[in-house]
Amino acid sequence: MSVPSDVLISPRGEARLRHGHPWIYRSDVDPGGATAGEVVRVRGARDRVLGHAFYSDQSQIAIRMLTHDDRPVDDAFWRRRLEAAIRFRETLDIDATAYRLVHGEADLLPSIVVDRYADVLAVQTLSQGADRLLPQLTALLVELTGASGIVERNDPRVRGLEGLDQRVSVVHGEVPERVPVRLGPVEYDVDIRAGQKTGLFLDQRENHAAAAGYARGRVLDAFSYHGGFALALAATCTAVEALDVSPDAVGQIQANAARNRLPHVQAREANAFDELRRLEKAGVRYDTIVLDPPAFAKHKGALEKALSGYKDINLRALRLLAPGGILVTCSCSHHVDEETFGRVVQAAAADAGATVSVVERRTQGRDHPVLLGVPETRYLKCLILRKLDESA
Repeated sequence: MSVPSDVLISPRGEARLRHGHPWIYRSDVDPGGATAGEVVRVRGARDRVLGHAFYSDQSQIAIRMLTHDDRPVDDAFWRRRLEAAIRFRETLDIDATAYRLVHGEADLLPSIVVDRYADVLAVQTLSQGADRLLPQLTALLVELTGASGIVERNDPRVRGLEGLDQRVSVVHGEVPERVPVRLGPVEYDVDIRAGQKTGLFLDQRENHAAAAGYARGRVLDAFSYHGGFALALAATCTAVEALDVSPDAVGQIQANAARNRLPHVQAREANAFDELRRLEKAGVRYDTIVLDPPAFAKHKGALEKALSGYKDINLRALRLLAPGGILVTCSCSHHVDEETFGRVVQAAAADAGATVSVVERRTQGRDHPVLLGVPETRYLKCLILRKLDESA
């Protein structure tokens, strides 16, 4: 094993580590002779070793910490980290054949994501260091999981910040065009090569189940994608309308509804913003509404516009919601924190003239854990709300 390069971090960077954040920004790093994607040894004041990290020569996040001591980062290290992540998922008793095996920083495997779809894995390596590790990571995952096929879903735009290309390829075994999986009682055929994220929005699985406990009557599921909420809520509801702007997504919702024998789930191609306004003008009413849009704020500069968008759709939904009805409203924009999202929904309720109570505050599923002190790992907000009936 080669001797790692040493990088020095500033007192400000060292303070950030002491407060529990694993990222050090470029302005606080002296890289010395470190090369792109190298696992480096991090030193602080008085030349003290602070641990080992992935180093990037392109990203503003120059350092992603792996350890806080001087033990070697070798094959045995990666094996232990992967084994720990996999064992944790085994303890969760997940009622699904698709779920997240590795969730980056929250599994002490920064910028590495692994999702399981039955016996096929989808892997993302989102930094220079993780990308350099991909062959070793692939071999270990095959050994530890017995996966019949592994796809690298390295198409997220965030890789561009690391100077990495976007690519999708099979790195082990064979991967069929469609992989059948089950999330709770609902079955899907998943396109792992081209589906959103790595195929499905696995982080919402537990929120689907929670929402199903409250849903009733006539349902509107806006921004439905492949129908995750719509299909999960159908068992307790009389009629379900699923909206998505993508004709491919609408076709997939219809196929999923047929696969699960749910004829009362109907999908329509529509721009959700426009359709919510149209339905409001038409005086339509729903007993349950779900808003699960894509991230409106992909960067801080988009925040103001994003908050306006969240307010608009929640305002329309609350006007469409019958008294006593349930609104499930979500945001996956990590630039919009829980407090801000709550204020936006509250403002929408005030403008809609609705009195609303919070039934549950939720986040991403347990297989997508949040690292305490690292707000970037808590990106999904889900509020289950009840519109009170003031005429009762």
